Amino acid sequence: MRFDEALRSSWDALQANRLRTFLTALGLVIGNASVILVVTISLTSRDYVLEQIRGIGSNMIYAYYEAGSKAVRAAEADFIKMADVEAVREALGDRIIAATGVMTTYDTMMIQGREEDVKVIGSDEQYPAVRNLVLLAGRFMDAEDVALRRKVAMLTERLATRLYGGRQAAVGRRIKIHGLQFTVIGTFREKTESFGLSELSRETVLIPITLLRYFTPVERIDPMYVQVKRAEDVVPLTAAVRSILESRHRPGARYTVENLTGILEAASNIAWILTIVLILVAAISLVISGIGIMNIMLVTVTERTREIGIRMSVGASRRDILRQFLFEAILISVAGGLAGIVVGISIPAAVNYAVEEIQVPVSALSVAVAFAVSFLVGTVFGLLPANRAARLNPTEALRYE
Repeated sequence: MRFDEALRSSWDALQANRLRTFLTALGLVIGNASVILVVTISLTSRDYVLEQIRGIGSNMIYAYYEAGSKAVRAAEADFIKMADVEAVREALGDRIIAATGVMTTYDTMMIQGREEDVKVIGSDEQYPAVRNLVLLAGRFMDAEDVALRRKVAMLTERLATRLYGGRQAAVGRRIKIHGLQFTVIGTFREKTESFGLSELSRETVLIPITLLRYFTPVERIDPMYVQVKRAEDVVPLTAAVRSILESRHRPGARYTVENLTGILEAASNIAWILTIVLILVAAISLVISGIGIMNIMLVTVTERTREIGIRMSVGASRRDILRQFLFEAILISVAGGLAGIVVGISIPAAVNYAVEEIQVPVSALSVAVAFAVSFLVGTVFGLLPANRAARLNPTEALRYE
């Protein structure tokens, strides 16, 4: 029997019992769709988490004073100063995009008829770039505002809404901070919401650090941020920043200098581990589907024992019988696998079409793996029934009722 004849014969046999064929292939449809959707969801989740982390600051290093052996008052000189920020800028030069520092105080403001404590932070013109701030209205403060100690302020979106009814309405208004009148020049928000875990809370005022310095008894930068140009420089420049700080302060003062590289790697590793676990779960459904194909094919061999005997008696070889039943198993598996791939691709495609803000990537590798596994399942789990059919004794098969 030629290859095409065996294939046609297998197809005709499957067509003769379409419902059974469909139910047998259904497991592969579900299994393959699950594999593609699991990988898609995993990739989307990983990309989202990594993008959120990067949104806090691209290639960012942060540093703050940790502790020392002296008392609090004596350790004031150990705090990071504005001069340390300038030293980092000069030492690292064109290897960094920006370096900035943050100082923090609180002030009481009248908001919607009642007094509330509001965080006031001071920084410079490089702060928005390092922290990936999004300008909503007006403008960011510039180097001239910082150098000339202009009384200008920026408000977070929530604070601008509570004080003046909206982001745009706040621009140009006057606000009192520590007894001085400031002009609101802009409103902003974080690109990635940190929910108050950073120095920025939802209700924060940003002013030039050169002005905030007069409202604080001790000059203390906490934290200092450094944005590196190239990702490969993040780790060596983290060590360089630590060295600069330690060299400018007394021995024994300890500084925490970290970057987001470790967090990014940990998030990526967790995502891959989760992907592997989910794929293994989906693979179990494929194995169960394979067992289902094997069981159905064994039943089919029993039902068609007399047919096998007749075919052998008119000249079909054991190899022909094996090939036909193996092809039937493979056809069921591959057809179910292809249908599952279509289902697995169509769902993310529908989401991409319906929701413009969300782009769900479909992994070409997952599609290739799903198809290969479908073929493998059909081959592996079809061998036993096909081999059993090929080993039937023609004489006994003809007697079978």
